[in-house]
Amino acid sequence: MTTGGKRGAEARTRTWDHLVNSEALYQLSYFGRTHPSLPGNAKYGFRFAPPDTDILSPAAEVRPAMTEGAFEAAVAAARERVDPSPGERERLRAVASEVRERAAAAVADLPVEADVMQVGSTARGTWTSGDHDLDVFVRFDPALDREALERYGLAVGNAVLPDGHEEYAEHPYVKGVVDGFDVDLVPCYRVDAATEIRSAVDRTPFHNDYVEAHLDAEAAGEVRLLKQFCKGVGVYGSDLRTRGFSGFLAELLILEYGDFRGVLEAAADWHPPVRLDPEDHGTVTFDDPLVVVDPTDPERNVAAVVEAENVARFQHHARAFLAEPSPDAFTPRSPEPLSPTAVREHVARRETTPLAVVFDTPDLVADQLYPQLRRSVEGLVRGLEDRGFTVLRHATFADDRAVLFVDLAVAELPAVERHEGPPVHVAAHASDFYDAYADGDAYGPFVDGDRYVVEREREVTSAAAFAAEHLGDVALGAHVEGVVEDGDYEVLTGEAVASLADAFGAAFARYYDPRP
Repeated sequence: MTTGGKRGAEARTRTWDHLVNSEALYQLSYFGRTHPSLPGNAKYGFRFAPPDTDILSPAAEVRPAMTEGAFEAAVAAARERVDPSPGERERLRAVASEVRERAAAAVADLPVEADVMQVGSTARGTWTSGDHDLDVFVRFDPALDREALERYGLAVGNAVLPDGHEEYAEHPYVKGVVDGFDVDLVPCYRVDAATEIRSAVDRTPFHNDYVEAHLDAEAAGEVRLLKQFCKGVGVYGSDLRTRGFSGFLAELLILEYGDFRGVLEAAADWHPPVRLDPEDHGTVTFDDPLVVVDPTDPERNVAAVVEAENVARFQHHARAFLAEPSPDAFTPRSPEPLSPTAVREHVARRETTPLAVVFDTPDLVADQLYPQLRRSVEGLVRGLEDRGFTVLRHATFADDRAVLFVDLAVAELPAVERHEGPPVHVAAHASDFYDAYADGDAYGPFVDGDRYVVEREREVTSAAAFAAEHLGDVALGAHVEGVVEDGDYEVLTGEAVASLADAFGAAFARYYDPRP
């Protein structure tokens, strides 16, 4: 792979004459005239049909041509928003220089050797206007033990950011603000290769070196477009709440496909699982919908955190933008929060039964909280479905309070449930089943088809009662489990969930308008 995305560039290096002649001959051979709806290379205002497309068939899937002008106009409008101004760049350079100098001075006072390195998008020129995040790493000798690394790292961080505060990821670091820039001062080990890391952050300097060596200024601008597009469609961020595309992943996609348009065109035709290996050195098989082998570590998938839903959402919006380019795609959708009255109207119109388990949000960082909430709502869903309830959809909300939200087809079930036994011809098991119910209160056993069946009393007939009385029987996140054990939660059903709209009106707006 070379600077600016050689693979993507090579894929589009046909000459104008060849394109025009090929298009004309192709269309004339089938239609005797040019045909504006044929797919082909959008760069030239027309599209070629894929080799296996039967263009004579009315059922053939043919994408409409995308005009060059519409695409470039939408992209130009986005560039005005995402490209930092000269003044903003100069301000970044000044702040970054000041922070590095402070860090170097603090390192000089340590009894051990270390060096200072700026990393992340601001170091690589892929930061977008308004994103004032500055990452500075202090790299220590790997011979230093973890306790000493944390102690010296915090000493440097607190010296550089005296008004900052300590946060904890894999190990503690200091976060603060310098002249309007959010600064993370992070200690790590200065290892010789990304395959030798001792903590996750040790890999970041290698990512920095790789991108700086392969990404030129023009390609950096394409990364900014892709990152803003991902933000606009709601798939940007590798945190465990979003489970989307990281900045490094966006950089690798631009290197792979050449430019923003190349990424969209490729993604529109992805058939997961998709595997990309920039350095052709991967040694591990990954069970993920999108695999981008880390160019600095053959055993790591850069896209491991990206959930299947976000891959699909990105594909949806890639196709939508190619079909109808609009600068609106680069702006996150911000629905108007729903009022309690509006929530009640949705509940009445849908005639479903929403159920909410509500409790004080555990004191956890987001990357710990949201996996626990997801595990908990999925456990609730399984518990309800195992008892015969049909769950249409579920979600989690969190602010000062957390909500496990499920939408049920019905709130109550009959007093009896059907329970099938083994086929009658499976003698031993069939006899055991028959004997177990023969003298009980169940209806049956009787023969239905070739097996014994009973209609027995249902353990739980109310979804609300299950959530109130049996929530501890399902798999929950560790901290949510503690809340349930203490009984510190409430269950709301039906229109009563509308009382949550004051705190979660925006979340309800997204739930009841679930378009990608």
